[in-house]
Amino acid sequence: MKYKTEENLLEAFGGESKANRRYLFYAEKAEKEGFPQVARLFRAVAEAETVHARNHLNVLDAIGSTRDNLLAATIGEHQEFTGMYPVFIEVAKEERNDRADRSFALANAVEKVHHGYFEATLKDIKGGKTPADATYYVCQVCGNPAPSAADPGGG
Repeated sequence: MKYKTEENLLEAFGGESKANRRYLFYAEKAEKEGFPQVARLFRAVAEAETVHARNHLNVLDAIGSTRDNLLAATIGEHQEFTGMYPVFIEVAKEERNDRADRSFALANAVEKVHHGYFEATLKDIKGGKTPADATYYVCQVCGNPAPSAADPGGG
């Protein structure tokens, strides 16, 4: 049985998480516009929103073992690229919103990559293997967290 408080905690987590990201983007903009003091304020409040989000997840006991978290991440990423983004892409195409279509399509393609990384890492852990050491570099266009080609661990 799902209680209203649990739903409220999940909604609050989502709101705090969104506010965190939004404030970090606002801080980037303030910095570019020559307002470093405003950028610092946005970053400080963004960190506070992270504290709130973490507190809500802790109350929900939603942060499990690394193995549990990898499984949850694998499931979540799979749902995004098989269920959520295909619908969003279709609607954007129907509405001829090319910018949204491109944004959704880029994210959708990379969600498959995220899923693969999480799935492979979970398989390693289940098999008693230590996952390969890697340094990831995130593309600022599509969000792909690719391991460095020079990385001896091979990611």
